[in-house]
Amino acid sequence: MTADKITFIDTLFREQTELVDFLRQQGQLSFAQNVEAILSKTLLLSVASYFESRITTSIADYAARISGADEALTSLVRIKAIERQYHTYFSWREGGRSAVPFFAMLGTSAKDSAKQDMKDKELKQAVDAFLELGDLRNLLVHENFGSYPLEMTSEEIYRQYCAALRFVRYVEEKLNPVPSLESAVDQ
Repeated sequence: MTADKITFIDTLFREQTELVDFLRQQGQLSFAQNVEAILSKTLLLSVASYFESRITTSIADYAARISGADEALTSLVRIKAIERQYHTYFSWREGGRSAVPFFAMLGTSAKDSAKQDMKDKELKQAVDAFLELGDLRNLLVHENFGSYPLEMTSEEIYRQYCAALRFVRYVEEKLNPVPSLESAVDQ
């Protein structure tokens, strides 16, 4: 799997950390604590939105690639399988979290392959981090954003984001494998 370049999430986290550190250095501990609480929520929503964008873009790219960019099929996929459907792709809730429902939508062989791949400890940890962040995002937006007691710090959210990126890349590569140099030479 390829490494990601620096994303706006990395920049957002760095800037948030610098702001909170500045407030602490200025002796503004209460402000630093309040800002950290707000920024943690902002970071969580940003991470979840970023993951949704990458995964739904991968689905759209897959449909375009497989159909030869057929407008009717890509439009159908976008309208009926992508728009406002992301929340249905995974089992988010703690106690029943799973990425298998997503792969099951892609057919038995994709589901079986993903189940086998997820036996890898690092990929399993990436899936767990991804699903935890998605579940927290859902709780945050559906349980009153302003008063929801998010217990993760920005740093913890960022660590989970870094771990979850491995799963997002896995999904992208499953849907749209990058041709290897050898297969490109063979053609």
